Amino acid sequence: MLSLLLLNGSAAALAAMPERVQAALADRANALAAELQAKIQQKLSGDVLHAKSGALARSIVATIEATMAGVSVSVAANGDVKYAAIHEFGGVIPPHQIVPDKARALAFAVGGKEVFAARVNLPAIAMPERSYMRSSLAEMADDITEGLTEAVMAAMQ
Repeated sequence: MLSLLLLNGSAAALAAMPERVQAALADRANALAAELQAKIQQKLSGDVLHAKSGALARSIVATIEATMAGVSVSVAANGDVKYAAIHEFGGVIPPHQIVPDKARALAFAVGGKEVFAARVNLPAIAMPERSYMRSSLAEMADDITEGLTEAVMAAMQ
């Protein structure tokens, strides 16, 4: 999960600002969160990963919480997409055995021929990092900073 939080006394400073500034900041944060969500989903639709089912892209959600204490924006994979983290950070899938759970044998194609097996032993697999969240946030960092600054400046006029 990626989070953007106001830190180091910023929350107290925000709470002391007029309501129109707080509202403008929350509105801009919401728009920027939607932009970030769309950028991440674009990366998951072929820019970084080649989507097979689209489940990971559909799982990306942006939430914003504005309170008197501050504004919190989170963009995260929401749901049971088990492979989300290994694509973002990379890692090693340990060796393991695949066995059928609803049939007596596994069926798959090898070299154009259908093969049946009671079990398959997979070796360890090194997965490279394919960042879609952190890279999107890094690419938008300047736009986020500028957007929030502009929102505050416009609301204070």
